[in-house]
Amino acid sequence: MQEVKEQQKQPSPAGRPFAPAFLGTSLWFGSWDTGRIYETDPKSGAVRNEFAAPGKPFGLAALDGELRVVTSNNGVEDDRYLYRLVPGTGFDLASKIPCPDLTGSHLAVDGGELYLAQLHNRRILVLSSDGTTQRKITLPSQIAGMGFRDGKLYVIAADEDFEDLRFATLSGDRETPQLSEIAKLSSVARCLAFDGQAWWTSYREENEIVSFTV
Repeated sequence: MQEVKEQQKQPSPAGRPFAPAFLGTSLWFGSWDTGRIYETDPKSGAVRNEFAAPGKPFGLAALDGELRVVTSNNGVEDDRYLYRLVPGTGFDLASKIPCPDLTGSHLAVDGGELYLAQLHNRRILVLSSDGTTQRKITLPSQIAGMGFRDGKLYVIAADEDFEDLRFATLSGDRETPQLSEIAKLSSVARCLAFDGQAWWTSYREENEIVSFTV
């Protein structure tokens, strides 16, 4: 097991931050307390812009110069939908697409493909631009986040109680992928994003955004 080294820890400008993502020189993330998406300076934490989300934000990823956002409709069924967020403009409400089976959370992008984690179904779906499923990846464990680096999928592997968290890679056969654990993470870490040099996660319940290397 390698050692995680925190590079930066900054207070979130809004409560319970979730789903960090990088686009251009900005760090973006959602807030469960405000239901808004924030564009921030990753060094100072200063807010550059913010947008009201059409629901509670669960997933965020950069794609084609824009952002894709998974939100909950906050209803009894907790249905999940996928939207486009255009920097400088805001949400394109007409872009609303239901997530497959109306469920999904973490988002990641690799080579123009959009990956959607469905935790209750223990799988990751690779989606086309219209939200249809192209292929499925079965998860060998629960995950609390995912992201790509150099074409390799990294995850936060979790136990059933989301307490024993490990930074790991997920690779191998599509039907039976294998986890390769790298380092132990804080039990409060949620979500992953890579900025080209370091990984970022949210300590959601501590209202902090954290970058780390191993």
